[in-house]
Amino acid sequence: MKITVDFEECLKDSPRFRATIEEVEGDVCELESKLDKLVKLCIGMIDAGKAYNAANKQFVSGIRELAQQSTKDEVIESSLTKFAESLQEMINYHTILFDQAQRSIKTQLQTFVKDDLRKFKEAKKQFDKVSEEKEAALIKNAQAPRNKQHEVEEATNILTATRKCFRHIVLDYVLQINVLQSKRRSEILKSMLSFMYAHLTFFHQGYDLFSELQPLMKQLGGQLDQLVVDAAKEKRDMEQKHSTIQQKDFSNDDTKLEYNVDADNGIAMEGYLFKRASNAFKTWNRRWFSIQNNQLVYQKKFKDNPTVVVEDLRLCTVKHCEDIERRFCFEVVSPTKSCMMQADSEKLRQAWIKAVQNSIATAFRDKGDEGEKLDRKSSTSTGSLDSGGDPKEKSLKGESALQKVLAIPGNTCCCDCGQPDPRWASINLGITLCIQCSGIHRSLGVHFSKVRSLTLDTWEPELLKLMCELGNKVINQIYEARREELRARKPQPGDPRHEVEAYIKAKYVDRRFVRRPSDEELRNKVVSLSKQEKRLSSSSEHLPPRAPPPTPRLRPGSNVSGQSAVASGLEARRDSLFCADELDSLFSYFDTSSKLRSIKSADSGIQNSADGSREMLANTPSNNSLTDADATETPPMPMPATLPPPSPCKEMVFYEPKEYSPGLQLYWASCARSLPDMAEALAHGAEVNWVNTEDEKRTPLIMAVQGGSLVTCEFLLQNAANVNQQDTQGRGPLHHATMLGHTGQVCLFLKRGANQNAADIDEKTPLTVAVEAANADIVTLLRLAKMNEEMREAEGPYSQSGDETYQDIFQDFTHMASNDPDKLNRYQQYDTQRP
Repeated sequence: MKITVDFEECLKDSPRFRATIEEVEGDVCELESKLDKLVKLCIGMIDAGKAYNAANKQFVSGIRELAQQSTKDEVIESSLTKFAESLQEMINYHTILFDQAQRSIKTQLQTFVKDDLRKFKEAKKQFDKVSEEKEAALIKNAQAPRNKQHEVEEATNILTATRKCFRHIVLDYVLQINVLQSKRRSEILKSMLSFMYAHLTFFHQGYDLFSELQPLMKQLGGQLDQLVVDAAKEKRDMEQKHSTIQQKDFSNDDTKLEYNVDADNGIAMEGYLFKRASNAFKTWNRRWFSIQNNQLVYQKKFKDNPTVVVEDLRLCTVKHCEDIERRFCFEVVSPTKSCMMQADSEKLRQAWIKAVQNSIATAFRDKGDEGEKLDRKSSTSTGSLDSGGDPKEKSLKGESALQKVLAIPGNTCCCDCGQPDPRWASINLGITLCIQCSGIHRSLGVHFSKVRSLTLDTWEPELLKLMCELGNKVINQIYEARREELRARKPQPGDPRHEVEAYIKAKYVDRRFVRRPSDEELRNKVVSLSKQEKRLSSSSEHLPPRAPPPTPRLRPGSNVSGQSAVASGLEARRDSLFCADELDSLFSYFDTSSKLRSIKSADSGIQNSADGSREMLANTPSNNSLTDADATETPPMPMPATLPPPSPCKEMVFYEPKEYSPGLQLYWASCARSLPDMAEALAHGAEVNWVNTEDEKRTPLIMAVQGGSLVTCEFLLQNAANVNQQDTQGRGPLHHATMLGHTGQVCLFLKRGANQNAADIDEKTPLTVAVEAANADIVTLLRLAKMNEEMREAEGPYSQSGDETYQDIFQDFTHMASNDPDKLNRYQQYDTQRP
């Protein structure tokens, strides 16, 4: 042990001793400062290490999560898991290292500073104090006067005691200095050596750990080299494909869509479309649509279950929508609902329409006769109401409609291919079709052909009469007039579908086989039709009006009265629309309707529809079905001898037109009630809403009203006639039918959405005209329609088709207008001799 301060020298208290002490004190003070700094740095290092370990643990957790996400790749999952385990071991080793640093550096050095250096400071304080006391004793002893012996003795005694005390304290101080200098070496080296051994252990453990991991790392390195080669090859392939795609024409920026009925996943076509919601706001939402398994479905997200728009594509049609503000829209119509959709471009719209049409055709081809077993509801292509009542009274369905339509010449075989025993029909063309041709007709769109089943659908009387007025023979004489001349082969049963489809499109879409009339032939046809209309008008003069028949009392068992009770909560509204006499007359009218139909002779059936459909042509008063007892029980209401006649219709006068056109032929054929000539005019390109500017801008539908035929009106409406188009007097078809007292036509127009609130230039609505003419039937129909409209508005946007009583009454009017028009003629001579 090297002595830093000599003991002998300290007793002398020489200047050399004092210099040595001062040097030692400065060194100890600097040592304390350095040790304090080192301890603080150690504390900071330990804290940073703990933070590093915490961050490292999070990093390792991220590696584990990545391994769990890569379960499909076994190499990545196993490698990452092993790496995470090794890194976690290293974190544990780091934790041990930092704990060792805390024990070896922080704890040991802090103990040395707090214990040994503190003792040194205390000894230094005592040494400084006794040094000052010794210095004071020496000064006092030197100053003691000789003549004052007691002061000399006192100073001598104090100096002796102070020197004795100084010797003891200075020896202790020197000892403390020497011990401290010796101990500082051992404490500092001991703590640092312990810290270095901790590092040695840490790195040995890490080396051993990674030595075990090295084989796996070498194996992965080899695999990685191959992966790099494969990735480079894939990159070249993708770049080549990218270059090939870039060379294609993307000028229209349309997504490539292809219809593939044989796709492996069963999806014939898919892509994004905007869909209009069925709620009150009619919002548009972008959805992913697909055609699969003969269904049209869509979904918002991939994981969502697809929402079915159309259950069976065989029961739907698709058409363009040009009457709304948005572009590129089309509509898919099924028996129960319709769905409005919008594509991103015209090209995409055409692609989707083509895909739906092809899917419809494919569904018919694949399933064949299974289509006959479908349980479908009445087609929405006509917009007619279905009362849900007895089909024998309300409408015809199944074998009854089939037998009547097939009885027409030429209807026993398909109109386009000759397949026997057809079960489908096109209601706007008036022809019968086999199942394959019906699928092709559906793919054309409803603006060309509206397809219905003769066995599955419900047939309204006016539609059935329309079918019987035309037929395959009449239509083929028009649409195949030049087929033999052009040497075009007509398809036969069993021909390939694409050949049949090409022929049907050439026949109805391109109208390639229609014979175009010369100007002279067209002129003769128009003149002939105008003369035919005059002959019909002269043979059907309006007879003097008579009072309505007696109003019998409503029987308690009446079906209509039972239905009217359903709306008992709307008494106030009914009171505002009808008086009591009108309601009694209305319900009693239909209470006896079944008896009226049973008495009607067979002459008013379907075969005589051309004459029977004309209202106000009967020359004999209708029979009263009430018994004498009923008549005596309820006496007739007191009525005047005559009622105000209806507004006189304008006399039809033919003027030489400036130009003869197919539209003019349709115009006069509608008035003459000649459906074949009307069909011919449409085949020649006549616009169904053609306006005669030389005759108050009247339309063919208004002329059909003037002609008085319900069937001609139905034919025009089936071919997209506008039910609300007005003439120069501001009167639409509903106005004219009301003025002429044509109750059946009024009923038909109301069912087709005619606006009964429209007023003419005299500010008269159809209801005003009917009230002035005292036509109770038409007033009843108009008010019923208005009441039904109010009820639907009150029920909100999710209401159904309206009141059941309203539907039943309109169905009864429809049946009566088609089969018993005499029952609706209120302007005949009143027979006063009847009881």
